[in-house]
Amino acid sequence: MSFQVLNRVALIDDDDAFRQALAERLELDGLGVAAFASAEAALKVVNERFEGVVVTDLRMPGMDGRQLVERLNGLDPDLPVVMMTGHGDIAEAVDSMKRGAYDFLAKPFAPERLIGTLGRALEKRALVLDNRRLAAQAADDEGSIPLSGSSRSVEALRAAIHRLADAGVDVLIEGETGSGKEAVARAIHNAGRRRLRPFVAVSCAALPESGLESLLMGDAVGPSGTFRRRQGQVEQSHQGTLFLDEIDLAPRAAQLLLLRVLEEREVHPVGAMEPHALDLRILAATKGDPVEAVAGGRLREDLYYRLNVVRLRTPPLRERRDDVPLLFARFLGRAAGRLNRETPPIDHAIRRRLLEHDWPGNLRELANYASQVAVGLAPLAPDSLSEDGLVSRVQAYEAELIREALTRHRGDIRQVTAELRIPRKTLYDKMARHGLNPASHRNR
Repeated sequence: MSFQVLNRVALIDDDDAFRQALAERLELDGLGVAAFASAEAALKVVNERFEGVVVTDLRMPGMDGRQLVERLNGLDPDLPVVMMTGHGDIAEAVDSMKRGAYDFLAKPFAPERLIGTLGRALEKRALVLDNRRLAAQAADDEGSIPLSGSSRSVEALRAAIHRLADAGVDVLIEGETGSGKEAVARAIHNAGRRRLRPFVAVSCAALPESGLESLLMGDAVGPSGTFRRRQGQVEQSHQGTLFLDEIDLAPRAAQLLLLRVLEEREVHPVGAMEPHALDLRILAATKGDPVEAVAGGRLREDLYYRLNVVRLRTPPLRERRDDVPLLFARFLGRAAGRLNRETPPIDHAIRRRLLEHDWPGNLRELANYASQVAVGLAPLAPDSLSEDGLVSRVQAYEAELIREALTRHRGDIRQVTAELRIPRKTLYDKMARHGLNPASHRNR
């Protein structure tokens, strides 16, 4: 396993000349420096997800270095903070280390000494962040649930995800609402070498008209040395994956900006003197058929052709009915665990609904139904006292039993008849009545 390499430093000092000189020296050594004149300004940018370390002066007007250490320690005790101080304040610097500072240097100091300290601190920060990402991936199974099952369509989708994980091409994902398009995008990201870098999901349908360029591309504001720039959503995915959800519903202005990103692989923040090159993997999803979206004028044709390098389709639940019971069981277990309750049993009414309902809302509707069952508020299927209603339910139940046996024994008729304890001819008659083909179960 390889870990990411960090180089970001937040430098805080109220002495303008010293701050600027130190920032330039650190940048000459390959470090990316964001310089601030006050702790208050730095706290607007530095948080528990900050991919770097902090260097701060001890004595500053307003919030001083010790107070800043306490604030940052409250946000993230694993964020390294290096303190700079005068010789007369060494005792206070030592006290700050007891409160959570990583190290301190007494002014004046050789820049090489600070650079050595920063190298060690950045390695520590990178390890902490990588371990957090790995732990989150191991604990969060939400993305894997939509890809559970043994139907041919989902097995083919999993195989495609594996092939595309490190293929280095952009992918267009299409599918119905709730069919798991973002889960597919996350699976591609998590299966490849970019998994330790950010996965940034942009809801294109929710992009605003006002402030759009700053939101996507970032901006450079404030006087030099106080606030470098603010990253936009696109740049936040550098070396990771940018997921453009419902790209066909994005405003036309956003589509033009994203087209430039796709073509140039760079962003030009608002107010910046020059663009910034990026290492991007772009995955996009459409709410409907992208060809129809182009024909209807909702999706730019040139953007569609740039995205349509590889195209994946997420199957709706009605095309993977054999997976519905397993998917529901996993959703139900997760919902019960979230509520700290025992997982309720799947009774006949629930089973009947799983078999008979078409699930037009797909995985999202199925997950919502599981949550309703977990809290005991699931709507019951309407009862029918007519003979036709009873016969229909019995036949549906019979078909499901045969389908499960065929899947379990991979279409082996001899084993199926032995399990169900019915003659071979009877089994073939029932399979014909229910439209079941044993050959379709032999490769599952």
